Amino acid sequence: MLVQDVMQRPVQTIAPDATLAAAYRLMQERAIRHLPVVDEGRLVGIVTDRDLRLATSALHPHPFPPDARVASVMQRRVVTAAPLDPVEEAARLMRMRRIGCLPVLDGDELVGIVTVTDLLEALLRLSGADRPSGRIEVRLAHTPGRLAALASAVAAHHVNILSILSYPESSEWLRVVLRVDTNRTHPLADALRQEGFEVIWPPHKPWSPSSITPTT
Repeated sequence: MLVQDVMQRPVQTIAPDATLAAAYRLMQERAIRHLPVVDEGRLVGIVTDRDLRLATSALHPHPFPPDARVASVMQRRVVTAAPLDPVEEAARLMRMRRIGCLPVLDGDELVGIVTVTDLLEALLRLSGADRPSGRIEVRLAHTPGRLAALASAVAAHHVNILSILSYPESSEWLRVVLRVDTNRTHPLADALRQEGFEVIWPPHKPWSPSSITPTT
């Protein structure tokens, strides 16, 4: 999944000579927290609701009045993304820089903006959790062929895998989270246990034997 698949467009922007009051009002009206600052079609900064609160706070050494200009409080060094960047790279960059959004530039043109909320939506879509499904978590030996064996075992029970996410538990073990198209995950989990897989979720519990059928 790429940034262009999850970014918001068109982008609401503001001019550097707009007032702080105008910027705040626009954020409230559009229910947004970030405003790229554009001057003659060029991205020159970004202002956030946090910037406005801090700049106008009574605790600020020299609070800015509501009619001060956006240019006086905006962040001028803007971290950006490109439309074809992977979403995981955007997430890594936002975490590393501790920022809540990335304006998206195609060359010099502002074509979108991606926020933390957009990345959470991407995670839901990548994990398959945005649709009716069940969750299976398995601990696998970190060796070639084990993930393929797990996928084959699930398929043998006539269950489709909607998504696969994995992360290393150690150099020897891998955690694999499957989203499958059945909500009857306990029978499937017990069947996988009988075939030698270490199923972490759902936890083992007694159940009445019955066929495992995909949801429709």
